[in-house]
Amino acid sequence: MNAATSFPVARYRFEFQASQAIRLPAYSGSMLRGAFGHALRQLACMTRQKECAGCPLIGSCPYPAVFAPPAPATHRLQKFSQIPAPYVIEPPAWGSRVLAAGETLAFHQVLIGRALHELPLIILAWRRALARGIGAGDGTAELIHVVHCGERTEQEIHRPEIGTIAEHAQAISLRSDDEPAMTNAILCFATPLRLQHNGHALPPEKVHARTLLMALARRASLLAEFHSAGPLVDDFSALSAACGDIREEKSLTWLDWTRFSSRQQQKMSLGGVIGTWRLEGQLAPFAALLQLGEWLHVGKEAAFGLGRYRLAESLAGHISEDQEKSWDGPRQVSEKEATIA
Repeated sequence: MNAATSFPVARYRFEFQASQAIRLPAYSGSMLRGAFGHALRQLACMTRQKECAGCPLIGSCPYPAVFAPPAPATHRLQKFSQIPAPYVIEPPAWGSRVLAAGETLAFHQVLIGRALHELPLIILAWRRALARGIGAGDGTAELIHVVHCGERTEQEIHRPEIGTIAEHAQAISLRSDDEPAMTNAILCFATPLRLQHNGHALPPEKVHARTLLMALARRASLLAEFHSAGPLVDDFSALSAACGDIREEKSLTWLDWTRFSSRQQQKMSLGGVIGTWRLEGQLAPFAALLQLGEWLHVGKEAAFGLGRYRLAESLAGHISEDQEKSWDGPRQVSEKEATIA
């Protein structure tokens, strides 16, 4: 880790009132992401080209910058086909259900780095997405308000009838070297964690602390590099070496989940591991990364909420009341519940 003392990230809770029944699938992260992306493109795109590649405005348009950032031609670490998007959607808790007219739909979105500057456009995109209709039956809803969920407090920052967005913190303080050294941490995964090898997600018996911690380091550093001031990690080799002293105890199970990709016109299997993962040892080099992971998630498909965890010990710092309420805990669900047609 470098000497960064803060990280540009903020979590927002969006609360909508259903005006027409909304059918939520077992896991609605993919559904919400699709609706958000479609609405954002409608609002931001000026050329109406079918693809962003080759568009003369790709360097200035907020749609690719937020939703599908183009990969650089070259990079010091590897050649990228895509880079992490500067947002994470945290959908409602697992379980298919129907929200009747008048009921509340609440979910969170984490914005990172430069995406924070697009908050007004992002709020408008969500309003358009829910007004247009989501899910089977195209259920609709109207925005009630947007709440900033900070490290220790919550603040209502926007209501449609007011129009403006209140000032609020858009960064978190990173754990410093002055604090007591972290020697143990428990990560509780509530959504499938997909750590991959050769394109395949690793099962519980094949995921290890080094894989997890280095995935956290890569994700946090790349998000900082591409969407903020620069890389967060200076020496990946040193971090990898430090993993050798970490002990682990896992209580993880595999959760199958499939989604239908409208872009690829096929079902995709996106299962992963859920449960608890205890790490012990000299965790000081990873303390800030473990803290950031609660906001950024980890593993594949983090943009629509996979790889979400909570640090269960006090070493994680304050857990907001909102996070406690929204925490559904890792649990196994039935095959029917876990499959989205």
